[in-house]
Amino acid sequence: MDDATSTGPAAGDDPDLDLVLERIVSASPEDLWRGWTEPALLTRWFTPTPWVTVRAEVDPRPGGVFRTVVRSPEGEESDGSGCVLAAEPGRRFVWTNTLGPGFRPVELDDGDFPFTVELTFTPVEGGTRYRAVARHASAGTAAMHAEMGFHDGWGAALDQLLGVLTAD
Repeated sequence: MDDATSTGPAAGDDPDLDLVLERIVSASPEDLWRGWTEPALLTRWFTPTPWVTVRAEVDPRPGGVFRTVVRSPEGEESDGSGCVLAAEPGRRFVWTNTLGPGFRPVELDDGDFPFTVELTFTPVEGGTRYRAVARHASAGTAAMHAEMGFHDGWGAALDQLLGVLTAD
């Protein structure tokens, strides 16, 4: 049942600024929420292989932290941290890298670009409509994120999340 992929905009999305991954999956909204908000689960799937997520910290409440440390196949680590903007268990999870915990503005490292992620988990017959939107400040950064492999990478990560949920 994990199909019906869509990458098009919905009401409120800006096709020049927002990248969208939407699929109907067989997992429940509650399990998808757990996959995004429980660090022990997040480290098992978050980064598409051969990369790995070596650490995660999530405080799923507005102002809380969303942080991952990922490692490349060559052993280089990258630390990504942000602030949770909205947390509606089993329904919606929103975070941004433009703020740190407590809604504190942050300076981005060279090569990083500002974005906000909105995840929604909508129950449908037989599963959930999983929707991930990466919102960008400019068309240039949206294009850069797309060229980095947003759709393939986030799709592969979602497949890994579903595999983890099935295994548990």
